[in-house]
Amino acid sequence: MRYLVDAQLPPALARFLSGLERQAEHVVDIGLAGANDSTIWSQAVSTGAAIITKDDDFVKRHYLIADGPPIVWIRVGNTSNAVLFVWFEKMLPSIESALLSGEKVIEVV
Repeated sequence: MRYLVDAQLPPALARFLSGLERQAEHVVDIGLAGANDSTIWSQAVSTGAAIITKDDDFVKRHYLIADGPPIVWIRVGNTSNAVLFVWFEKMLPSIESALLSGEKVIEVV
């Protein structure tokens, strides 16, 4: 699986996912800090990545442009990186199963 981690989430999440043998990049690490949603969307489309985000704007955009990238919509509150990583690793099998089955918006709570 390939992921593009959005700005509201820590760059360390992309590194954590890479450590789990996933392809993951954070927008900051690829020069897209401060990029608008259209630019991030286009990057995900061109690289075949699912966007991991806390931003509901990507979900809204998906319903307007249905042929875009998959969206993993994280609905957990603010937490430490350590807690986020434990939570995310536990949810990862369900997320990836949904992505592999073709779901385009995966809401994770």
